[in-house]
Amino acid sequence: MGSKALTVTTRNANFQQWQALLTNRTKRQRLGEFVVQGVRPISMAVAHGWQVRTLIQPIDQRLSGWARDVLHQHPDATRVHMAPDLLRELGAKDEQTPELLAVVATRPDELTRIPVRPDFLGLVFDRPTSPGNIGTIVRSADAFGASGVVVTGHAADVYDPKAVRASTGSLFALPTVRESAPRAVVDWLRATQAPNHPVRVIGTDETGELDIADCDLTGPVLLVIGNETSGMSAAWRDACDQVVRIPIGGSASSLNAAAAATVLLYETARQRRPTH
Repeated sequence: MGSKALTVTTRNANFQQWQALLTNRTKRQRLGEFVVQGVRPISMAVAHGWQVRTLIQPIDQRLSGWARDVLHQHPDATRVHMAPDLLRELGAKDEQTPELLAVVATRPDELTRIPVRPDFLGLVFDRPTSPGNIGTIVRSADAFGASGVVVTGHAADVYDPKAVRASTGSLFALPTVRESAPRAVVDWLRATQAPNHPVRVIGTDETGELDIADCDLTGPVLLVIGNETSGMSAAWRDACDQVVRIPIGGSASSLNAAAAATVLLYETARQRRPTH
């Protein structure tokens, strides 16, 4: 079946809907889709088999081989030819017109998307307020071999364009799931963990019991990073088997949540590195 083609030269209903996907979380959730900007994020979405519903390109502009290949791989996606000034607006570009924007279907918030193996490394971000921090943490989790990321509680949106951009495409490679209740996450782990490889829940706080370097992170673990201002919720603190701290010096009172997560993920990967 061939794709449907549209031409958009004014801020019509179609344009307003795509614009709303960038700014309106409720609209993203209701439609089950979001706008992806940038060559690498679009390439990662394609490479990891996400459903591309719409592809938007500028009117009367010669496309690169990359853009033509993306269009060729998605013959059933709605193809939109858009006026360059409108496309720059959707692409958050002041001067350069994007060759391509994609409208991509979200994936279900199912914890079963995250594999729980004997070498499990999961990361929870509890009630984050910054979508940029979500994207940065997903990027770090991907870089250091995590199995998946869970965003819990009342939180910024995983599919916010700032989160998607900050992940630099890792959102499409690493299962990232939203779950309201910590108890649901703990119950899922207990039900899916290997009998001889129980998953320990390791929280982070400046008042933690020991430094991260002194905590054994070689077995299956779920790391918990708290809200940027208030830290872990009481429910997550209660769920932790251990709470660790990152020793810092200088005049800084604390680390940014994404920076703390990156340090913790690096230390976990370091401990798991084969020794020769």
